[in-house]
Amino acid sequence: MAKKRNPEVIDLEKRKKHLKKRDKLHHTNIGAIIFFLIFLYMAFYVYTYLTREKVQFYEVAEGSIMEDREYTGLILREESVYSTDSAGYINYYIREGKRASVGSSVYSLDESGRVEQFLEENGGGAAQISDEDLAALKKELTSFSLSYDDDNFSKVEDTKYSLEAAMMEYVSFSAMDSLADAMAQAGINFHQIRADKAGVVSYVVDQYTDGDGQAHAYADLTPAAVTGDAFNRAGYSRTQAKSGDLVEQGAPVYKIITSDKWSLVFPMDEQDVADYSGKDQLQVTFPGYDLELTGDFSVISGADGTVCGQLDFSKYMVQFESERFLNFEISADTTTGLKIPKTAVTQKQFYLIPEDYVTQGGDSTSDGFMKETYSEQDGSSTIVFVPATIYNSKDGYYYIEVSDDGDIKAGDYLVKPGSTERFQVGQTASLDGVYNINRGYAVFRQVEIITSNDEYYIVEKGTRYGLSVYDHIVLDASTVKEGAIIYQ
Repeated sequence: MAKKRNPEVIDLEKRKKHLKKRDKLHHTNIGAIIFFLIFLYMAFYVYTYLTREKVQFYEVAEGSIMEDREYTGLILREESVYSTDSAGYINYYIREGKRASVGSSVYSLDESGRVEQFLEENGGGAAQISDEDLAALKKELTSFSLSYDDDNFSKVEDTKYSLEAAMMEYVSFSAMDSLADAMAQAGINFHQIRADKAGVVSYVVDQYTDGDGQAHAYADLTPAAVTGDAFNRAGYSRTQAKSGDLVEQGAPVYKIITSDKWSLVFPMDEQDVADYSGKDQLQVTFPGYDLELTGDFSVISGADGTVCGQLDFSKYMVQFESERFLNFEISADTTTGLKIPKTAVTQKQFYLIPEDYVTQGGDSTSDGFMKETYSEQDGSSTIVFVPATIYNSKDGYYYIEVSDDGDIKAGDYLVKPGSTERFQVGQTASLDGVYNINRGYAVFRQVEIITSNDEYYIVEKGTRYGLSVYDHIVLDASTVKEGAIIYQ
């Protein structure tokens, strides 16, 4: 017969099982909740990290900038201008920029206007151009095409005239020589003009008009005779006759440049004189010509007192034989220092306080000032030391931060140490600076700019309140405020 269990024992066992099940469920729920909360926290942290705007920084490094200064100079050289003895139709035989020897035929003058018709009737126009001459013409056209610039459209006409002269040189000259006697018998008054000296031939003849309306030929101008009027492009004029033109008697039709030496004269201001003082040579580059030269340099005074720089060269004259005004750049000395982006620089206002008002007080060696304060009860005055952060020292003044909640405000009186002299705070000035973020938040650091280009500044290194190599600064100062915590 089975033994019956005590009902109280059964009930106790059921209660124990229920409690164990409840405790197990309770512990399970608490663990899940804690895990879920941790998951939410991590998810929120990752989300905020990914979505918050990160400030880009720049690591300060040493660098340099080559400062090139642009000028427009006046080309002077040894040149002689020749004019016609009579009127007539002109034809050139020597190309622009080509050297001519003594006795070379430079141009012909047809007083009757019948030469071209006579050549056609007598086969002179049928002369053939050689392959070598044709190759030279193609080379000149290719060079013009590669160097063409819309801003210098006059080169189109110059090239056209040069090609016409080349064709005359290659074809017509030999034909005219062979038919000279026949033209004389036909009553054609035809003259060949020959060079009386050797040199480079140019058909560009130019002049300028002074303030009194008087015209002056550049060919007669020397560096010592230069005036401000010579640089005035408004008074500049040039002529260039071409083959087939009817020219008047006494008209200037060509010039011969007799020396490879040439000078470039340009006006200078006081800063230029100071910067180039003591130098006898300067490095010069010519934009668009892929050319860099070293010229002998001197400072001269023109006939009207205009201060000019003179650069003398002994080669590449032919490169610019048809030019009068020439753009060039002078390579200044390389400036070195700390190189920082322009976007990193901002400005901040500061109070100016005389340097002899600074002192040290309290239990530290911190710099500060003796400030005069007043009691609200009886108005009595006392002197207290207030520490201050100094950002710069310049021209006998310290630069102190302007702040509404700072210890020093506009209108406060500072007392000079060891004296009864007082100074009222109020005068302000701005400083250039950047936001240093080495400590994880933005701190203004003053910079002294030496020079710049389109993207970077070169600033002084080793300054007391400035930057050092490897400092981290905000790349774009407009994206942060001073004191902001920076997430890199």
